[in-house]
This record gives sequence, structure tokens and C-alpha cells, in this order.
Amino acid sequence: MEKDAVIRNALRQTKEYDERLSPYATKNSECIKVRVSKKPITHLDIRWPYERDIDRILYSKSYRRYVDKTQALSFFSNVHITKRSLHVQWVSRIARQIGRGLNLNTDLIEAIALGHDLGHAPYGHVGEKALNDALKEKGVGFFAHNANSVRNLLFVERKGRGYNVSLQVLDGILCHNGEIINCRYEPDTNKTAEQFWEEYHRCWVEEDASSHIAPMTLEGCVVRISDVISYIGKDIDDAVNAGLIKRSDLPEEVTSVIGDGNDTIINRLIGDIVVHSYNKPYLEFSPEVYEALIKLYAFIGEKIHHNPILVKENEKLYRMVRELFDIFYEDLNAVGIKKYLANMNEDYLKSPRELLVTDFLSGMTDTYLLDYYKKVFLPKWHTDFDDE
Repeated sequence: MEKDAVIRNALRQTKEYDERLSPYATKNSECIKVRVSKKPITHLDIRWPYERDIDRILYSKSYRRYVDKTQALSFFSNVHITKRSLHVQWVSRIARQIGRGLNLNTDLIEAIALGHDLGHAPYGHVGEKALNDALKEKGVGFFAHNANSVRNLLFVERKGRGYNVSLQVLDGILCHNGEIINCRYEPDTNKTAEQFWEEYHRCWVEEDASSHIAPMTLEGCVVRISDVISYIGKDIDDAVNAGLIKRSDLPEEVTSVIGDGNDTIINRLIGDIVVHSYNKPYLEFSPEVYEALIKLYAFIGEKIHHNPILVKENEKLYRMVRELFDIFYEDLNAVGIKKYLANMNEDYLKSPRELLVTDFLSGMTDTYLLDYYKKVFLPKWHTDFDDE
């Protein structure tokens, strides 16, 4: 009887929470699982639907690897340079602040935010480009970290069994790309499960397909813009700390509108989007803030992401990933990937050879990839040789 009372109370709380949400929010009662669970429920679970997804993501192996994956700057010996583990936490925090201001489903927001970069390659977008070019040369498709994040959760985790994550979470992850900045973010509320799967598969066979899809929920839109808000100010801080730019280099027409530090930029962007999106079925920046954001994004691209120092070093990182792809593709019995494949189930092992290699490489952390590269391509030091 006590168990039944606990379950009834949890259901009542969930219903009351749904009733308090914005009419444009995603309700817990609308949660859709992509798989029909065949396992009988044998224990009490009072978690709300999207809370279960949060826990699946938090305890996944992919999430643990965030701690040693690059955000923007790969090779600076400075503990204050952002790693991807911090980036996803900041995205989650920013997105939940926006979601609370707009009365949206913050559990759904948190799940999307924490999982949005699970499929990122080592060394960030450099590794992503290397894997994309490798797949293109093999003539088997393309690599995009957003689609790979979905693949990790559904088909790679738990030895290839994956997790039964909600459709709304997976869709938000697939459509999160923060490299696409708009003045307005409007969800595709008519999207079906079938359309999600079509978009997912299209991301693997059509280059740049990610730029043509929109989240099915307003919560997904929140994470998409929060990805931008999270990195755009922090990349500046990291570049200043690394000595690539000075804060005084920032354009005055930008700083006069949204500030020049990470804290002021975040607060200005969050406040602007909440004020201009309140009680609306979409997210929207004011024209002046959007204009400043576009100019700042262009500045970061030119002065930071395409800084000659970074470009030169990134070329080396790119070659490392490409050369290791070739090594593993030619020999699935190579040290490292052989052990990885031995732990996967039979259904997973039916994946195309190119995807097996891509899964293994994209799952590597920066340090693991660098150490493995040294082991394969650099000579070993010897103090003596046995006479023959």
C-alpha cells in the first residue's frame, strides 16, 4: 500500500507540474520512448520521464569522456582553458535559466543539454572534420557530431545495446548545432518520430544536413541557443588567457551592446531572449542584440578559431586523426580497437567497417588519441639490443 501511495503521489506531482507549464512547453505526459520496453518493472521508480533520460546520460561512458575532450583550444597547458565537460554543464545551466524564465520543461532541457555533445570527436571540430573527410573518401557518407551523439546513446553505449532515450531528447540533441545563429528559433511542432528518423539518417548521408533541421520542441530550441551563449563569451576568455587576443580587441559596437566579459555577455543574452520570447511559441532576440551577436561570432571566427597559431597546430591534430583512421580501417585487430570490438554485441558488430572505426575513434579522449598515436607512429627508445 505504501508503494502504491508513493506512485500515486509522484503521478499527481507530475500532472500538477505539467499544468503549471507554459502552453508552449513539452509536458511530461507527452514523453515518447523510441523503443517499446520488454522488461517488466520490478522496482519502484518515482523519477519523472525526462529525469530518467538525465540519469542515463550522466552515467554513460560517453559522458565520462567529456572530461578529456577539447572545447575550442586543444593544446594549451592551462587548467583554466575550457574542456567539453565544463561546456556542457554551462549549456545546461544557461538553458535551464532560460527555460525557467519561459516556464518550460527544465528536465527535458537538462537532458538535451547534458547529452548534446556525447558524440564529439577528440580535438573538437578538428577531429570532426578529419572523420568527416575520412568517411567521404570511403564513399560511405559523412560525420556530424550531433548525429553521432544520437548514435552513441542508441547504438553504442552498453556494449551496443544502447539506452531507451526519449524521442524529444534525441531530437533536441540531433538539432542542437550552436554553429548556426538565427534571430528567431521556431520549433517544428508537427515533427513525427518518422521524420526524426529520416533527419537522423540524412545527417549521415548528406553533408551539412544538420543546418536544415529544427527541433520538435521549444526546449530543444532553448538548448540550441544556449550552446551559442555558452561558448561565445568563454571562447573569448580562453583566447585572452592563452594570449591569442586582448579584450580591447573586441569591436566597440559589440561591447557597447552585450559587454566584453563572459558574465556580462551571458546575462545580456539570457535576459534579452527571455524578455522577447515570453509567452511566445518561439525564441527571439531583439534586433540590436542579434546584430551584436552576429558581429561577435564573426570576430571569434576570424581572430580565434582561424588564428594562424591554431590553424597550424590544428593541421597536425587533423593528420593524427586521419592517420589513425587508416590504421584501424586496414586492421580491426590492431591494439585498442580489437579490445573495443570484443566487448560489443553481435548486432553492433554488423555495422559497416567504417562506422566501427568512427565509433572507436570518436570515443577516444584527447589524451588517449595522442598517446596511441605516439605508440603507433613514433619509435620506441631502447637502451640496449640483444645480440643475435
